[in-house]
Amino acid sequence: MRLSTSLPCLTLVAALATQSGCAQFPELDAARTPGIEYAPFPAILPLDTLVRGAEPRATPEMRAGIEGRVSGLRARAEALQGPVVPATDRTRMDDGVTLPE
Repeated sequence: MRLSTSLPCLTLVAALATQSGCAQFPELDAARTPGIEYAPFPAILPLDTLVRGAEPRATPEMRAGIEGRVSGLRARAEALQGPVVPATDRTRMDDGVTLPE
């Protein structure tokens, strides 16, 4: 009897699992730059050349925008530093569960 009730459930799970492989994915070819397939390959450079390259420079506008985002993220992080469970709920949880007899 137990096998007959679990068989439809297993069939349903198997059907759902196989359907997940049929998902539609976004068109990645449309995201390419036009003509990229005809562009020459980039030059391969030694790693030392890349590491010793010019220092990136940020404009004052970029710096102000980044500093504004940093201060906003720090404020959000500070707000998340409190306890996750309020003290009243924590006390109630610490008391445990009393089961009826």
